[in-house]
Amino acid sequence: MIETILDYLVDRTWVGEVFLIVLATASVRFVAKKFFDRLAIKLESTRNLYDDGLLDAARKPLGLGIWIVGISWAAEIAGGNAQADIFQYVEPAREVGVIWLLVWFALRFVRFIEKNVSDAGYRENPVDETTASAVGKLIRIAVIVTGILTVMQMLGFSITSLLAFGGIGGFAIGLAAQDLLANFFGALMIFLDKPFKVGDWIRSPDRNIEGTVEEIGWRLTRIRTFDQRPLYVPNSVFTSLAVENPSRMLNRRINETIGVRYDDIDLLPEIINDVETMLKTHPAIDTSRTLMVNFVEFGASSLDFFIYTFTKTTVWTEFHQIKQDVLFKIAAIIAGHGAEIAFPTQTLLVSPEPSATLNREPSAVSGNEPSAASGNEPSAASGNEPSADSQQKP
Repeated sequence: MIETILDYLVDRTWVGEVFLIVLATASVRFVAKKFFDRLAIKLESTRNLYDDGLLDAARKPLGLGIWIVGISWAAEIAGGNAQADIFQYVEPAREVGVIWLLVWFALRFVRFIEKNVSDAGYRENPVDETTASAVGKLIRIAVIVTGILTVMQMLGFSITSLLAFGGIGGFAIGLAAQDLLANFFGALMIFLDKPFKVGDWIRSPDRNIEGTVEEIGWRLTRIRTFDQRPLYVPNSVFTSLAVENPSRMLNRRINETIGVRYDDIDLLPEIINDVETMLKTHPAIDTSRTLMVNFVEFGASSLDFFIYTFTKTTVWTEFHQIKQDVLFKIAAIIAGHGAEIAFPTQTLLVSPEPSATLNREPSAVSGNEPSAASGNEPSAASGNEPSADSQQKP
C-alpha cells in the first residue's frame, strides 16, 4: 500500500508541490497575522490617523491576498499537469482578485479616514462630518469606477467604446432620472453651501420639518424628529426650501411681559429699576446684547412692563433653567416692594339711585291714587254717587 502511494507520488511530483505551496501559504498567512497583531499593539501607544488607517485597511485584504496568490500558484501547477480547460482561467482570475483586493483596501482606508478625520483625538482641527462624508463618498465612487474599468480592460473589453456608449447612454439616463439627478445636485449644494451638517437641529417654516440631522446622503437626508421618528427628506427639496438652523444661534432670547396691579403704580418705577439691575448682574445673561426693561402698556387689568434680554447659553435645557431663575427673581422683587402680580379682573360699579326715587309716594299724576279726574272715585258728575237731586229719603 505504501509502495503504491510512493510510486504515485514519484510519478506525479506536482501533487507534492501543490501540498508544499498550500502549506507555505498557510504559514505565511499565520506569520502575517502575528506581525499585524504585534504592530497593532505597538501603534496603540500613538494616535496617528494615517498609520492606524493603513493598518486597519490592510489586515483583511492582505490576508486574503496571500491565500489568493498561493492557491492560484498551486492551481497553475496542478493545471499544467491535469491539462484541463478550466485552469486557463486561473491567471485572469488571480489578476481580477488582486485588483479587487486593491479596491477593497482603498475603500477600507477611505472609510477609516472619513470616520476619524472629524475625531479630535486624531486631529487638532477636526474636519466637520458633513465635509468628510461628502469627500469620502466621492473618493469611494472614483475608486469603484476605476476598479471596474481596470477589470474590464483586463478582460478584453474596449474602454473607448464603453465611454462613448456611456456618453449617449448618460444623456438618456439623465432624461429618465431627472428626480435622481435633482437629488444628487441637491446633496452637492448641501455639501458646498453647508446650510446644515450632521448633528444640527434644523426646521423649516415652509414645511413640517424639524429635528436633528443624522445623515446626509446623495439622495436623501435623514432627520430624527423630537418624538424620535425618522424623517427622510429628498435632497432636491432643500434647493427651494427655506431652512432655519437654530443650532448656529449665538444666544437665546427671553422676551416676557409681566403685569402688576393698578394699585401699585407708584411702586412700578422702583420695580423696573430693580429688575433691570438684577438682569445686568445675572451671571447667565449676556449683557453685551440688547437688554431692555420698560413699562409698555396700561392693560385691561394690569400695568404691563416687559423684559427683553439674551442668555449666554444656547443649550435648550440650560436656557429654561436660566429663564425660570429670572422669572422667580422678578416675582421676588415685585413681592419685596409690597406689590402683587396682576391677574385678569373686572370691577363692576353700581351707581345708587336717589332715595326720593326709591321711596317715592304715589302722586295724583301717577294714577296709582284715585283722583277726581280719574273716574276711579265716584264724583258728582260721574253719576256713580247719588246727588242731592237724585237721592231719595226713606
